[in-house]
Amino acid sequence: MERRAFLGALTAPLVVAGIQGQTQTAASTQAPDAPVQRGARKGRLKQGVTGGVFARAGLSFEDQCREAAKLGVEGFDLRGPADWPILKKYGLVPSMYPGGPGGTIPIGPSHKDTHDGLIPKMHAAIDEAAANGVPNVLTFSGNRKGMADAKGAGICVAFLSKLKAQPEDKGVTVCIEYLNSKVNHKDYIFDHIAWGVDVMKRVNSPRVKILYDIYHAQIMDGDIVRNIRDHFQWIGHFHTGGNPGRHEIDDTQELNYHFVMQAIADLNYTGFVTHEYSPTQGHDALTGLKRAMEICTV
Repeated sequence: MERRAFLGALTAPLVVAGIQGQTQTAASTQAPDAPVQRGARKGRLKQGVTGGVFARAGLSFEDQCREAAKLGVEGFDLRGPADWPILKKYGLVPSMYPGGPGGTIPIGPSHKDTHDGLIPKMHAAIDEAAANGVPNVLTFSGNRKGMADAKGAGICVAFLSKLKAQPEDKGVTVCIEYLNSKVNHKDYIFDHIAWGVDVMKRVNSPRVKILYDIYHAQIMDGDIVRNIRDHFQWIGHFHTGGNPGRHEIDDTQELNYHFVMQAIADLNYTGFVTHEYSPTQGHDALTGLKRAMEICTV
């Protein structure tokens, strides 16, 4: 099961419970007074990571945080509240509240019958994020399940419009994720940038934005830099990943990530660009992350 499908299937309390044991184990391996080393940011962009970039590295969560901090990483996406103390110990921002409160990839707020259940979960997640310096809360659109795109968009607009006052008040951004339906997430309704931009324009909130995953966007729409420039005001967060395969973002894949990052930085973007690729089998995870950060340093 893919990381997104797994996380998306959890409610917020289950996210916390499922990672509590891992957090405690990781924390126990490091003395509480051990010095924390942080690398300085290089370039104009704040870079973040997800757990996937450490795949097969054999590192505990705390070791992942320590190594990321040494490289100058500033954020760590998709970790729940139980892990926030360790993140903050290493100067890392919990940069994206994980899936669960905002629905799942197949069953999200484009389906009206989810709203009564999701709204209170999102309220709780937004409050928790605001109280702990977490800038973003994740949500999904859900799958079509035979529904017309326009109908799904209208239902999603209603959900986000009902929700938006709270993140506006709390200074937290709700990010709805743009995924591909060609390779990884069959039938996902927010699979083209035009659908998401239509929803954003109708919600019209500075605190409701698109999570623009460059890997997914490349598969579905391409024209990455033009679309980022044209729709930048509606984008709140970025994920990286090499296409094909969602592996490293180096010269083994088709995108010029350094050029993409230059374009993003030139738009005076102040949020996070988070690496969400999985290392190629046999490749060293830390070497790959260091190279990814170099590529994205502009």
